[in-house]
Amino acid sequence: MRRFLLVSSVALTVGACLGGATAFAGENWVGSWKLNTAKSKLSANGMRTQSLKFESTADGIVLNSEGTDAQGKPLHSTYTSKFDGKDVPWTGNPMADTASPNRIDDNTYKNVWKKDGKPTVTSTVMVSKDGKTLTIIQNGKDAQGASLNSLAVYDRQ
Repeated sequence: MRRFLLVSSVALTVGACLGGATAFAGENWVGSWKLNTAKSKLSANGMRTQSLKFESTADGIVLNSEGTDAQGKPLHSTYTSKFDGKDVPWTGNPMADTASPNRIDDNTYKNVWKKDGKPTVTSTVMVSKDGKTLTIIQNGKDAQGASLNSLAVYDRQ
């Protein structure tokens, strides 16, 4: 009986350790990305330049975005999320004050942007199998209420 308990305890501990590693491994969007405007199909009111940096931290994944909007105004936005679909504060985004990124798999997540509790934009973020390209498809409304439909392609830096 003692032998069974020891083997079971070891198996559970190893399983928990491996399961925990899997939960944090494989977020292939972590890293730095630069918008490739030649490959993108941006709406008239979309970003003109943009760099994204996803960093893994103890609190979750931090997204920092730097860029220039359609009017040439510089923008900086950031949020921290566990990519579990829960709303988190988003600073610096004129179209949203919360984000709710939800990890689908190692290469994909969906994000619903909200302003004053109402959804504004839905985006799907996908990393290519070779890990060199990040593609974001966005649908919704911009800060002025105009339709926003874009396909943004980013190159890993």
